[in-house]
Amino acid sequence: MQQRICLSIAVIIVCLTGTFRTALSQSPVIVSRVVEREVRTGQTFVGTILPEKRATIGSAVGGRVVEFPVNEGDRVEEGQALAQLLTNTINLELDAAQAELELRKHELEELENGTRPEEIAQARAQMEAARTALTFAERRLERIKRLASRGDAATQDQLDEAVAGRDNAKATLDERTAAHDLAVAGPRKEQIAQARARVAMQNALVKNLESRIVKHTMIARFAGYVVSEHTEVGAWVNSGDPVAEIVALDRVDVLAHVLETHVPHIRPGIESRVEVPALPDRYFVGKVAIVIPEGDQRSRTFPVKVRLENEITDDHPLLKAGMLARVTLPTGPRKKSLLVPKDALVLGGPSPMVYVIDVEGNGPKGKARPVPVELDIPSGSLVAVSGALKPGERVVVRGNERLRPDQEVTIASELPAEKAASADLQN
Repeated sequence: MQQRICLSIAVIIVCLTGTFRTALSQSPVIVSRVVEREVRTGQTFVGTILPEKRATIGSAVGGRVVEFPVNEGDRVEEGQALAQLLTNTINLELDAAQAELELRKHELEELENGTRPEEIAQARAQMEAARTALTFAERRLERIKRLASRGDAATQDQLDEAVAGRDNAKATLDERTAAHDLAVAGPRKEQIAQARARVAMQNALVKNLESRIVKHTMIARFAGYVVSEHTEVGAWVNSGDPVAEIVALDRVDVLAHVLETHVPHIRPGIESRVEVPALPDRYFVGKVAIVIPEGDQRSRTFPVKVRLENEITDDHPLLKAGMLARVTLPTGPRKKSLLVPKDALVLGGPSPMVYVIDVEGNGPKGKARPVPVELDIPSGSLVAVSGALKPGERVVVRGNERLRPDQEVTIASELPAEKAASADLQN
């Protein structure tokens, strides 16, 4: 019984192995042709990866550090707080200044709105009451004058009192009339201008206090990584003292020193291939960003910066500042070279290679043949190579990562060389 079970298992394994080999032999691939064009000859220079930006963030004011939420190696975004100084006293001053500003604004609003209709009506009523009182005082004075003219029916004191009463009533009417006219006219332009000036002065005071509070918070001016800490919670910093150093690594520069005989061939914007020994299975394509027009007088070399996009994974950059790099720059005359799509390259081994498909007759089937190559200058979506290749040969641009030497494959489609980099394998 056990022998039968073992025999059945062996048969299944053989069948599965055969199926797997058959599947491998029928692996579909997308290919593109090797092309021959004129490109500039290149030369490789040793360089160093540098951050695109570097900044030491300092404190604009002196104070006690109460918050320092970042650590070395942390990624920070533009505007993110790096350190916070104590601001309790300034916050109290700001609260008082803001309250005073609200008071000044309401005073200005009261003047700009003018006199309320109810106040005008009240002033008019007081004016009419004063006019009525004046009429009564004048009539009383007339009666006393008539009595005084008849002899001793009215005394001199009564006459003087009546005259005084009339004069007081007239003065009161004048006062109430002026008050009514002022109520109708509203506040003077000068009063409104003074109130506006008081509001502006108080607003400037509030802005000053807010600016002082902002200066107590140190922020990142660009997205990057903290590479150095210069303070800690509880420490005292003076104006100008550094708190942290940040580098921007979303894009990096590769600094290489180029001999003066090669510099005339290098211009900003031309493409360059960058290899990093720490990442042997990768290569990068950047563009010359800067050719610094001042060289070293002893070595007769000029600094050249090649800028390329970095890869950020889980907030960690693939290319790090200080890494060794090799930059290939076009430095000579044009010559005919073989070019293959970038996706045709298989990296990570002793040397780069491509898989050439040797087609059997005119059919879609063929065998994969590995060909080691040496890389040269990139040209758009292609890269110049040298090796045992011929123009027109088919190289695999999709599916090459799972191929083995002499493996049988099926060509699913063939793409022009310039479009091969953006092709996707359709199974």
